[in-house]
Amino acid sequence: MWVTGANVALLTDLYELTMAASYLEHGMNHPATFDLFVRHLPANRNFLIACGLDDALAYLEGLHFDNEAIAYLRSLGLFSEHFLAYLQRMRFTGEVWAMAEGEAYFPEEPVLRVTAPLIEAQVVETFLLNCLNFQSLIASKAARIAIACGERQFVDFSPRRDHGADAALKAARASYIGGAAGSSNVLAGRVYGIPVSGTMAHAFVMSFEREMDAFVAFARTFPDRATLLIDTYDTLEGARNAVRTAKLLEPEGVRVQGVRLDSGNIAELAAGVRCILDEGGCDHVQIFASGDLDEYRIAALLAAGAPVDAFGVGTQLGVSADAPALGGVYKLVDDAHGPKVKLSAGKRTLPGRKQVYRIERGDDSAHDVIGLEDEAPPAGGRPLLQPVMANGRRASAPGPLVAARERCRQALDALPPRLRALEVIVPGHPVRYSGMLTRLLEVETARRTPPDRPTV
Repeated sequence: MWVTGANVALLTDLYELTMAASYLEHGMNHPATFDLFVRHLPANRNFLIACGLDDALAYLEGLHFDNEAIAYLRSLGLFSEHFLAYLQRMRFTGEVWAMAEGEAYFPEEPVLRVTAPLIEAQVVETFLLNCLNFQSLIASKAARIAIACGERQFVDFSPRRDHGADAALKAARASYIGGAAGSSNVLAGRVYGIPVSGTMAHAFVMSFEREMDAFVAFARTFPDRATLLIDTYDTLEGARNAVRTAKLLEPEGVRVQGVRLDSGNIAELAAGVRCILDEGGCDHVQIFASGDLDEYRIAALLAAGAPVDAFGVGTQLGVSADAPALGGVYKLVDDAHGPKVKLSAGKRTLPGRKQVYRIERGDDSAHDVIGLEDEAPPAGGRPLLQPVMANGRRASAPGPLVAARERCRQALDALPPRLRALEVIVPGHPVRYSGMLTRLLEVETARRTPPDRPTV
């Protein structure tokens, strides 16, 4: 069974529906505002990249419980017919403000803000978190790999290791926004227009009696884009066979584009391969490296002077292996009765409808300010939350994916240089509260704190 537009409404935690049923029973469906944000950065991270908004808006526009969904919910024996009838006619009618895909963000900053009738705003929580948490996680990992690569390109090679088919599709999209030049995932190319890239597997080489026979066959099939996998047997001999193939086929107009290394000591082998290629008159042939790479290994390879021109990054990218989860949360911050605050230990929230401002100065004095929606912006502050949905419909058509990718590149360039480091920097990017937000937090904290307990 696949998640589809027809059944995605059920992709929610049961407690979203039990809360909604109780809200309806008690006449509680007033407007409410929820913020989606992270409390802390994942391990080894100095920033996050916003991603997943387009899928989130598509979900909200199409949200509905069809007959099969209602029949299933009825079979649970939990819900009244009154509530099931409400769900069947319910559509999302609210507004959404959000950071654009590709924007950098930091802890406590709302990356998305939903205002809608309480039941509508509540039942969408699970999907929105699933969507934005995963794609932002992968886009952030890809951005770090892009930083490590510098001027060199890398390609998403992750679909066979990703956690499910939908994850593979979304990982390709998020990786592209984060800086990948393309993906090996053909479906991602079809759905999102992402450039697709691929070479050959060791099985292809082993299917021929001789390694060079495989190279010649493949190069003749793809005469202007052949990249030859040279480490099936002996990498340096594979490089020599690549040179022989290039020379053999040159009179036919065939031009070998590159060779790929997928195992061994990449730094040493790349140096040896580069010498063989250059001495064989194949200085135009690029070296492409893959094999359990991540930003740390790529940075180390380039620091060691490895003559690698481009990289394929799979497992470490598609599951963000060093930080495989993003703890984004979705919390009530305002409703018809006023601002809301949560005071749970270690899980405090910021009350009220808010805006996030970025003060960019190109140095360590740069910072962000979280303020209330209706207060004056700080001097030089760029508002990051923009209206993207009103009355349940998008404010504008989806933009091209390449625009989000360029936005990410610009966001990374605008970060203070220290935040582009691969190691954790302490202190991190400053995120400050405006004066009005600080006062509101103090008031709401005092109001919700028992008289005999000091406020924090």
